[in-house]
Amino acid sequence: MFEYSAPASLLEGKIILVTGAGSGIGRTAALTYAKHGATVILLGRTTSKLETVYDEIEANGWPQAAIYPMNLTGASEEDYANLAATLEKEFGRLDGLLHNAGLLGELKAIAQYDYDKWQEIMQVNLNAPFLMTRELLPLLRESEAGSIIFTSSGVGHKARAHWGAYSVSKFATEGLMQLVADEEDGISNVRANSLNPGGTRTTMRAAAFPGEDPETRPTPEDVMPLYLYLMGQDSKDSNGRAFHAQKSSDEQ
Repeated sequence: MFEYSAPASLLEGKIILVTGAGSGIGRTAALTYAKHGATVILLGRTTSKLETVYDEIEANGWPQAAIYPMNLTGASEEDYANLAATLEKEFGRLDGLLHNAGLLGELKAIAQYDYDKWQEIMQVNLNAPFLMTRELLPLLRESEAGSIIFTSSGVGHKARAHWGAYSVSKFATEGLMQLVADEEDGISNVRANSLNPGGTRTTMRAAAFPGEDPETRPTPEDVMPLYLYLMGQDSKDSNGRAFHAQKSSDEQ
């Protein structure tokens, strides 16, 4: 497990957007960032889930969060432009962007893979991070040290049979991260890295491995040290790198 002890004020004054913030790792990351002083923009498709996270942040007395409902499956270019315009008006800058939202899709051989499902996975796992990054880069460049975290996977580094569009989308995510990192290097203070959380106790993990005892896997809270490290100043010199929350992880 990646070891890092974050100071309580690590993200004080930071404005961070988290996609898929309503549940799973996204929810835990949003709460963790808020606990460490960040104003978190909660983006997800289910408003009621976002409201629950918002209420928990409020109950703890952490910086007031913002809610931005958005369904990445059907979002258009205009929707991303509107997101950027809203954030510019409300905040004027963005210090962090965690691309956490993702779909698993079908676990089956390429020969049997449904094209519509393939398109849906690519839309959420790859096209959405591309469009969101493109539109939000100007706001990230306004930060003294903007950080973009792309969520990767073990099957985005070494493909495994039957992982289909999910695996391919994560390979492409690594490429997108490297492109953004290289393009921003030397022209802005924005850095981009990928984070593979590894097999974690989430709903997605349970869907991929229904016979597995979830108690044998670390919780989302267990992998948060790396999420904090990459969003804070201690990683300001890391750019274009692939990080793994668990030292040995070749799944999901």
